[in-house]
Amino acid sequence: MQRILALAGAALIAGCASFSGSSLVPGKSTAAEVEQLMGRPAQRVALPNGDSALYFSRQPYGRAVFVVTVGRDGVMRSIEQRMERQNVAKIVPNVWTKKEVAELFGPPGDRGRLPRQQREWWEYRYFYDYQRRVIWVQYSDDGVVREVLDMIDPEDEKRRDGKDSRQ
Repeated sequence: MQRILALAGAALIAGCASFSGSSLVPGKSTAAEVEQLMGRPAQRVALPNGDSALYFSRQPYGRAVFVVTVGRDGVMRSIEQRMERQNVAKIVPNVWTKKEVAELFGPPGDRGRLPRQQREWWEYRYFYDYQRRVIWVQYSDDGVVREVLDMIDPEDEKRRDGKDSRQ
């Protein structure tokens, strides 16, 4: 029984390593190794310098988006977890566009439309200071960010208040 538990624990640790790409080595790991470890990217963006950004999203249920930069030579340059509070603060309403938000966070975990306001919204989830948080980015029909809402996950609020979200 102890052996089974030890193997299960090792598998869990190995799964966590691949989830974040923490075993990848900048300057050494290849794009093929990145994809073998982290899976297929949710989005690829060609960068102006010829490098590529690969987005590995754990949205909508996870709270991470890992961006791996790969050089023209196919070697990984960097890996970064983008769902961080300081990145949320970079989004400037009435200035930023869908393209810039997608280049920062990748594809949204969820999206929808507010017909009366004539706006589209994208949803991203992240952790901040042990809080599960959600941001909603609202866009006007011209693709410009009009509002960014950042709040504690409403599901956590319901649980904290003692109300089951399934009621």
